[in-house]
Amino acid sequence: MTADPQERLEELRRAIDNFDAALVHILAERFRCTQAVGRLKAKHGMPPADPAREQSQVRRLRELADEAGLDPAFAEAFLNFVISEVIRNHEKVRGSTARP
Repeated sequence: MTADPQERLEELRRAIDNFDAALVHILAERFRCTQAVGRLKAKHGMPPADPAREQSQVRRLRELADEAGLDPAFAEAFLNFVISEVIRNHEKVRGSTARP
């Protein structure tokens, strides 16, 4: 760690850039998995959304966030955004498999 504020700022920004890149890759992997879930649900006539699972995941993520020192409300808002995107994708997959 350097004493020069500008150098320290650049170090912190490089770390942030690395975390952002890791988040993008992790999200891409997560969505590959949820796309497989969407195809499975569509194939077997299952609904795109699972409110009980979603509530369970929100509770779980809030607890993890609290343990990690992250605002649980932020974690919940983030997960709700991800869940809404997953459901939108599941509905799209379901619609494409329903066509002749």
